[in-house]
Amino acid sequence: MLRKLQLLVIAAILVVAAFSTGWDFLFYLVYLAIFVVGGSYVLTRLGLTDLEAGYAVNQLSGHVGDRLKVTYTVRNTSRIPKPWLEIHNATSLPAGLPGRALSLGARTERSWLVRTPLTRRGHFRIEPLQIRTGDPFGLFESSASVGAGVTAVVYPKVDVLPLWKLPAANVDGSHAMPERTLQTSPLATTVRPWAPGDAFNRIHWKSTARHGEIQVKEFELEQTADAWIVLDLEHAPQAGSGDESTVEIGVRAAASVADKAIRENRAVGLTVNAHRLAQLQPDRGPRQQLKIMQLLAAVDGDGARPLSEGLIATIPRIRRGMTAVIITPSLDIDWVRPLAALRSRGVGCVAITFDVHAFEVWERDEARRRAGLPPADPDIDADATVAKRIRGLRHALSEFDVAVHVLRPGGSMAEMLAG
Repeated sequence: MLRKLQLLVIAAILVVAAFSTGWDFLFYLVYLAIFVVGGSYVLTRLGLTDLEAGYAVNQLSGHVGDRLKVTYTVRNTSRIPKPWLEIHNATSLPAGLPGRALSLGARTERSWLVRTPLTRRGHFRIEPLQIRTGDPFGLFESSASVGAGVTAVVYPKVDVLPLWKLPAANVDGSHAMPERTLQTSPLATTVRPWAPGDAFNRIHWKSTARHGEIQVKEFELEQTADAWIVLDLEHAPQAGSGDESTVEIGVRAAASVADKAIRENRAVGLTVNAHRLAQLQPDRGPRQQLKIMQLLAAVDGDGARPLSEGLIATIPRIRRGMTAVIITPSLDIDWVRPLAALRSRGVGCVAITFDVHAFEVWERDEARRRAGLPPADPDIDADATVAKRIRGLRHALSEFDVAVHVLRPGGSMAEMLAG
């Protein structure tokens, strides 16, 4: 704006000087200025006419570590070249979407592909495509917005857990729920006549031969195959920052455990103790997996209630024979007491805790490395205090036969959750 005002003042002075003095050279400059300004205005006005543009996103969801692919297409349908175009998408994605400056000849088309990494989970906005053009002197500018904005959902990273196993529930054998399921389970309870849509691998051939018509097996849910994950995102005990924080590692652990359980055809329920207590009832299959990932993509470590309250609200929903997976950075033994009700009801339990002090040290050392400083000396007293609290928590959990896994920054999720 200031530059345009300066040019306007110079033009006014030039016109006044030309008519005051009558010098031919000044009139030549006036005519040249009129030609340049007029030509720049016309060039800018025609810069976006007969122009077609758009973009396409290959997928609106993905996991951390994937790459989002965006295809851009710009087409000039006029006979007038477009000497300068600037194209970009405003977005809240952490890695952004790089823009591009290009020129188009008459009746030509340009397409290109942009790959941007998904580095953080959450919901991110990709705004409509912005196209801007102007004149070589920067006197005028024209812009247009193309298309509609979209929202991309980035799910947490899912680690493969080849050695992770849920502990057996404290029941004798497997007990079926009186609930029919379309999923195949180890509990085939009865047969019925074949109906359109039934898979051929569910045919029970002996019953078919006996009844003289095709009979298929019906299955019931197996209680010991179900799991309920409780993820504690209370703000107070969290530590670390970025990807190596207890919040992000905890969300990754919950996503990985849920993914493995669903792939094993288990029903999975989820409780997240965050800003509000969110719960998903146990279910199995890809639809339940999508619900879990969508919930985990949106949560943050901003919970206000302690884990014990979340457990008290969740325990009545956990059926006999299920397995509870508690994921928490809290070293307070108060949340262990509600687990007594699980043991008496034949519910297995496993706890995934964090070495909180290791996350604090990791965050401090990373800050020193970014500042060009060497890592700080270890705090022996703090290490001893945290180790004592972890031993106390392990002892409290051992009274209820609860297996414990400890997560640390920089480690392999598969190795830390092995066994």
